[in-house]
Amino acid sequence: MEYKIAAHTDTGIRKSKNQDGILLNVAHTDYGNVAFGAVCDGMGGLHKGELASATMLRMLSGWFEVEFPELLYRGLHMETLKESWNHLIRRANEKLQRYEKRNSFRMGTTMVSVLLAGKTYYICNVGDSRVYQIRKQVELLTKDQTFVQQEIDSGRMTFEEANTDTRRNILLQCVGASHKIKPDYYTGTIESGTVFLLCSDGFRHMVKEEELLESLTPKNIKNEYGMKKSLLYLTELNKSRMETDNISSALIYVE
Repeated sequence: MEYKIAAHTDTGIRKSKNQDGILLNVAHTDYGNVAFGAVCDGMGGLHKGELASATMLRMLSGWFEVEFPELLYRGLHMETLKESWNHLIRRANEKLQRYEKRNSFRMGTTMVSVLLAGKTYYICNVGDSRVYQIRKQVELLTKDQTFVQQEIDSGRMTFEEANTDTRRNILLQCVGASHKIKPDYYTGTIESGTVFLLCSDGFRHMVKEEELLESLTPKNIKNEYGMKKSLLYLTELNKSRMETDNISSALIYVE
């Protein structure tokens, strides 16, 4: 597989700090090209959200450079990846909590990552950042770990009600602020001509799936400059509709 990548992050119209962070990597290996991306959204309601997201991303980057090659050499499997990612997230959680204890405050971050290797994608998610798959339609590949999603799953709230509920940003867990972390994992087959979109919640509150499809449909993907331009357009669209959060997004196009 060949990959094109692009990313964009914006502080937004109201906040003074950008607590989001993005990681994107493409590696050329003996086993073919591999793409790895992650988006982390530091908790704005807690102290040092930007430090929490940056710490998580540094640890993910180190994992991709040091631990992942060994996993790839042994042969990738979801179970071994889960074990490795669980260990990584546990270490990140403990590191952030030690820092919190020394400084007497709380901090946390969401974390969503996607690994594309061979003909398979692997996703790890904690919180409410998302991964979408875009071909002829937009498909959400992750499920938010939020209070309103829990209410939807239980039948106590509709999707439409959740979109406007004032509690929609309440997370069930995040790295750093939760005692124990239970990530969600997803895997599936990669098809050429697919776009993977990773984003923080600030990127998708104010745009419809039809607008995502119109801007990010694979048939309109020409090059990385065009991908970046599409992300800029959608970011400004969010801002024009008064999105108040930080806004971050990343694209991986499978050629």
